[in-house]
Amino acid sequence: MKWIFFALVFVSSLVFAQKESAVIATVGTKKITLEEFNKKYNEVISQVLVNPPSKKVFLEELVRYEMGVQEARKRGFDKDPIVLDRLNQEIYKAFLEKELGKKVEDSVVTDAEMKAWYASNPQIRLSDILIEVKPGATKEQREEARKRGNEILDEVKKSKRPFEELVRLYSDDITTKNLGGDIGWQSRISLVGTYYNAANDLKVGEVTSKLIETPFGYHIIKLTGRRSYEEATKREIRMAVYDVKRKAVFDAFFDKIRQNYKINVNSGLVD
Repeated sequence: MKWIFFALVFVSSLVFAQKESAVIATVGTKKITLEEFNKKYNEVISQVLVNPPSKKVFLEELVRYEMGVQEARKRGFDKDPIVLDRLNQEIYKAFLEKELGKKVEDSVVTDAEMKAWYASNPQIRLSDILIEVKPGATKEQREEARKRGNEILDEVKKSKRPFEELVRLYSDDITTKNLGGDIGWQSRISLVGTYYNAANDLKVGEVTSKLIETPFGYHIIKLTGRRSYEEATKREIRMAVYDVKRKAVFDAFFDKIRQNYKINVNSGLVD
């Protein structure tokens, strides 16, 4: 009797395999099997939580998709530079996900690592006088803004007025000037690197002794607070340390494969 059972199992498997390989639609040169259809349909169902398409509607969409792809190839879109650039971007992302995704995902951030990182990168609060330089400004306009900034800085150094009052007089930042320049609690993640470094080097209550340049213009900064690790937002710190570890994984990988390529970079052209 056992042979009958195994024969039935074999026949059932064969029928199932034949059903899965059955062609559910033919579009030009493309044959869509039931197996392929079910796989793609289940992927869509798992992602669409509200009002998913019926199988018949999805089949029509799949047919349209194949028609569109084949028609695009007929018209040469697969050789279009913009399309090729997008394709390369997708290949790059898929490659990194396959090569590094698991390593990054397995990265563990410890409390000790968070404390060590935060010791050099605390959350700070500050007030700011902005001497704005608009995007596309000429060299002369930027120099004029710098000159005006130094005049304001001299005034800040000599004046006995509160810094907040000087902000209202001189700052170009309409968002914060009526708040005394206060931009709230910030971190290395939320600020331009040179700006954060200059502010973090200050003692609480101290004002920068020179102008700080950023893409937005020139700044005069007063540090008004520095949070302890116990007071800080732990989620933000954990994310920052995770990004550091992620970057280390990427750097190590590209350092390894870099030796396989002849690379010549003229960075002076982008200054």
